[in-house]
Amino acid sequence: MKIIVPMAGMGKRMRPHTLTVPKPLLRIAGKSIVQRLVEDLASMCSEPLEEIAFVTGRFGSEAENMLLEVAAKLGAKGSICYQDEPLGTAHAILCAKESLEGKVIVAFADTLFRADFSIDSDADGVLYVKQIDDPSQFGVVQLNAEGQIINYIEKPKTFVSDLAMIGIYYFKDGAALRTELQYLIDNNVVKGGEYQLPDALANLTQKGSRFVPGKVNAWLDCGNKDATVDTNKQILEFHKHENWLHPETKTENSVIIQPCFIAKGCEIRNSIIGPHVSLHENTVVERSVISNSIVYDNTHISGANLDNAMIGNHVQIKENTKSVSIGDYTTQHA
Repeated sequence: MKIIVPMAGMGKRMRPHTLTVPKPLLRIAGKSIVQRLVEDLASMCSEPLEEIAFVTGRFGSEAENMLLEVAAKLGAKGSICYQDEPLGTAHAILCAKESLEGKVIVAFADTLFRADFSIDSDADGVLYVKQIDDPSQFGVVQLNAEGQIINYIEKPKTFVSDLAMIGIYYFKDGAALRTELQYLIDNNVVKGGEYQLPDALANLTQKGSRFVPGKVNAWLDCGNKDATVDTNKQILEFHKHENWLHPETKTENSVIIQPCFIAKGCEIRNSIIGPHVSLHENTVVERSVISNSIVYDNTHISGANLDNAMIGNHVQIKENTKSVSIGDYTTQHA
């Protein structure tokens, strides 16, 4: 089994954090979004994981080495492929065309998920979906009476289905998908100026491929600050039976309300932390109340009252009472 992870987007809705860190490498409770994604996918595979191909922008050697390390930890070969222009989902996948052979999972690094099933590797394809209340802003699938997917509709103006595609796909024949993606490029089949994966899926369906929906229990968005903070909350809830308080954490006259993630080197003095807070390495908090927030490395927070906040690396905050999103290397006073 191979996994292809398109992740070249600029993450504009996550600025200022993505000005210094690619969005899929932003961490939630100590692990990057993309690491959590591929670990969850690997746990669902009944077959050995052969390769993980990351389709990126020009993120630099440090980011690329982090991605290769993620693959290595799962016992897989890591590959870096580049998408230099934002030409759509079909184009992004085709940038990893050398990996489009045999059984392939394609997973866009925009969302996380929770599921309790294994991938049916005997189906021609599985498109993972989530039933949602308002499907008008998503790509959805239509099913026939036998439960097979017969149509793909992008952002339907009138109701046709409430099964939204979450950006995770399994294909039994990666080479067949590659052929259809290449057809879109060669024949300039574009919508909105981009080459779209659903057009390739529709062609495969018309040629007899049998695609079925796979339903997930939870679809966790990381598209903007509020969604990412909420995803952090849900991840902490999913793992609340685990102790994520580093044993060397220094606390003084403070209360930690679980579930929280407290990394190595943190110091907490005269403060209340939690619930649903992730403090990353070497962060110091004093005289503060923090709930439902993500705070990254080497940050110092003093006299603050934070909720629904996302705070970058090497930040200094004093006397702040806000739901804020603050990027790296910022100093902020009241």
